[in-house]
This record gives sequence, C-alpha cells and structure tokens, in this order.
Amino acid sequence: MEKDEKSQNEWKKKLPWEAYHILREKGTERPFQNKYFDSKKKGTYVCAGCGQPLFESENKYDSGTGWPSFYKPVSEGRLETEEDLNSGKVRTEVHCKKCKGHLGHVFDDGPEPTGKRYCINSASLDLKDKKNS
Repeated sequence: MEKDEKSQNEWKKKLPWEAYHILREKGTERPFQNKYFDSKKKGTYVCAGCGQPLFESENKYDSGTGWPSFYKPVSEGRLETEEDLNSGKVRTEVHCKKCKGHLGHVFDDGPEPTGKRYCINSASLDLKDKKNS
C-alpha cells in the first residue's frame, strides 16, 4: 500500500479544522452531535484524510455511544492499532494505515460475529454513497 505522507502544513491546508484536529492531533468530537452517529445511508466510509475505504455501512450499528460504530473494517490491512494510555485507562487507538490518521478506538464489547466495536469519529470519515460509487 502506498503511504500518503504530507507535512503538518499540507494536512492543515487540505483538511477542515475538525478533521485536522481529529486525524492529525488525535482529537475527539462530541458524542451524539456528529454527522454519522445515526446515519442510515448505505455506502462505504472512507478516510477523510486520504480516501482509503475503511468501513461498509452494512457493518455499522448503534452502540449507544454517540459515535459511528462498526463491528469490522473493510479489511484488516486498512487499519493499524496502538496502545493509548492518554485517558488514564488502557485503550486501543485505531489509525488509517495509508495516511496514519487517528480515527478513534476499538473495544472488545461489540456484537457478533467479531465482538469488536470500532468507535470512530465522524470527522475522520467521508461516506461514499452506494448510488454515487
């Protein structure tokens, strides 16, 4: 996979403020007040930084957390994870493998068949509608 490497200045110019804050500074948006937490539209969620497909709408579910949640990515090779101790507890941070953008976190309390809950910030995603694909 070809990496999408840009300087911080290039990312600042390319991305809207909230997407930059989340993808490049590991920010978090407010729950229940983001564009995809309750979206029922069909399509593919891609990285807002580089456009890499990350999640399919049919793998999205309502976790009750206020952020879009998915039980599996498009493929395991699209994401990278690392331990995150910043909140005072151990969490697993999720990044886009192509551009290294912060997406959110993954937890082991999701539904079957995977048992995973990928809790992802809406501003780190763009939805490509099925009809426009």
